[in-house]
Amino acid sequence: MRDLALQIAGVLAIMIAIAHGAIAELQVFPKASIAPNRTRRLLRMVWQASTVDWSCIGALLIAAPLLGSESARRCIIMVAIVAYGYAAIGNAIASRGRHMGWYLMSAVVGLSVIGL
Repeated sequence: MRDLALQIAGVLAIMIAIAHGAIAELQVFPKASIAPNRTRRLLRMVWQASTVDWSCIGALLIAAPLLGSESARRCIIMVAIVAYGYAAIGNAIASRGRHMGWYLMSAVVGLSVIGL
């Protein structure tokens, strides 16, 4: 059960990351007027850095049950809890709880806790 919870958390984490990246490229940046272009590129790269980070954390959550190391498993889970917990809290505060992202990120945290 613990392993399945972690793997579901990993898949959900990757799906959230992909949605986050797609929303930026399809909805946020096409409408944003950011000057100069150098700043626009920097903001886009910073936004997509979290997309890459969350995808990597998702992959690690999926792989954690297969590593054969309880300490590695716990470290991966703790990193996922901190990263997704921070993102969930930030999303909930910024959207005043109206955006579904914080629910989904909280689900990753919850499933990760189950996988401990």
